[in-house]
Amino acid sequence: MKSMTTLAACLFLSSLPMIPQADTLTVVADHGGTSALPYYAVLNLQPRAGVTSPRIEIPRPPAKAFSEADMLPVRSMRLSPGDVARRVIEAPGLSPFFLVGDDERSHTWLRQRSLRLHELHAVGLVVNVTSAENLAALRALVPGLSLSPVAGDDLAERIGLRHYPVLITATGIEQ
Repeated sequence: MKSMTTLAACLFLSSLPMIPQADTLTVVADHGGTSALPYYAVLNLQPRAGVTSPRIEIPRPPAKAFSEADMLPVRSMRLSPGDVARRVIEAPGLSPFFLVGDDERSHTWLRQRSLRLHELHAVGLVVNVTSAENLAALRALVPGLSLSPVAGDDLAERIGLRHYPVLITATGIEQ
């Protein structure tokens, strides 16, 4: 595959016309008008003699790497546990995913639908969870499934959701 990509790139580059390097600017068309140079002069972009530029501080990387625990707690103010009416959507190519929280309704839903979620290779978004321990307890309910803490307010607004737990596929939203 890599050799095909390299071959394609070489063929493309060899088909380009040779463009000579010019030392001077060639004006193709001049329709008159006024020069923009006075506008640039006002910006005073030329370096000043004897004046040094201020030092630009480059941010240092954090002393330790960020972890998932640094993202917690996650609270989605527009989402709460509740009933979700099934509806049809058309989202070709959308990979199945589900929204849950750290509440009894979500725990029960995960236990009941674990097999189906595994079959779909669905990815879980935990939209309300307070601690790493609670997130670990949710993961223990569905070993092998990906569960990530994510604020879900924007997603909820975009797809018209107010409640979870919910499964979202390319063809529908269901509880």
